[in-house]
Amino acid sequence: MEIKPIQNEYENQIVDLILNIQQKEFNVPITLEDQPDLLNIKNFYFESGGCFLGAFIEGQLVGTIALVKFNKEAGAIRKMFVRKEFRGKEFNIAQQLLEQLIKYSEENGLKNLYLGTVTILKAALRFYERNNFITIPKETLPADFPVMKPDNVFCQLKLNDTK
Repeated sequence: MEIKPIQNEYENQIVDLILNIQQKEFNVPITLEDQPDLLNIKNFYFESGGCFLGAFIEGQLVGTIALVKFNKEAGAIRKMFVRKEFRGKEFNIAQQLLEQLIKYSEENGLKNLYLGTVTILKAALRFYERNNFITIPKETLPADFPVMKPDNVFCQLKLNDTK
């Protein structure tokens, strides 16, 4: 497996992976129109100092994770998705994606990572808890945190400041 930064050249694969999981697997009421970032990855993620990582097996995109750096010391995790047949400890893709994103965040001086998700994604919530994220009330999010419409659960991870 290879994990690398990806941009708009993978747009079709990214949209296919994410929308299928959101809409078909979990019935999350979200469309491509609700997620314009997917059609402008370079500007939305990289320009602010964030990143968008893809996990590939034999050239096929099987997982994604993204970081929106929304202020000098904080970032929001977005687009954490792994194709159903590649989930779990056997492949360990989600864990490797998250670890690379955390490493990138620490190397770039972030002190906190936040994320929003939906209650229905119970396995995702357990995964974040195992990785030391704590659930926080929406009211305690930074004022500039970019909330997504369907999100109703919010988490925070304090990072080690390596700079």
